[in-house]
Amino acid sequence: QVQLVESGGGLVQAGGFLRLSCSTSGITFSVYTMGWFRQAPGKEREFVSVISWSNDRIRYADSVKGRFTISRDNSKNSVYLQMNSLEPEDTAVYYCAARRGTATPALNLYDYWGQGTQVTVSS
Repeated sequence: QVQLVESGGGLVQAGGFLRLSCSTSGITFSVYTMGWFRQAPGKEREFVSVISWSNDRIRYADSVKGRFTISRDNSKNSVYLQMNSLEPEDTAVYYCAARRGTATPALNLYDYWGQGTQVTVSS
């Protein structure tokens, strides 16, 4: 059974930071490309960042570029999202997702999803 479990969300003031983690099981993590997505209230789920299975391709949404950093640790079957200089607009439920294949921002191409972790940034 495949499981993706996000953690690390919470309430933080604008300008603060959080580090999200996504722990996986049931997949051969080292061959999966891992993405982070988010969904704000009343909005569609959107791409945040992705890191390829080979760790040589990383992409970010323009809205988070320079503030967020994605990384992975294959020895721990986990992917991380370091979020700095948080803004109220970053408030959303953050999801990690996994797919076999290239590092794409297309949500519909991901095979497995976590349940999400809430991030709230106060002004």
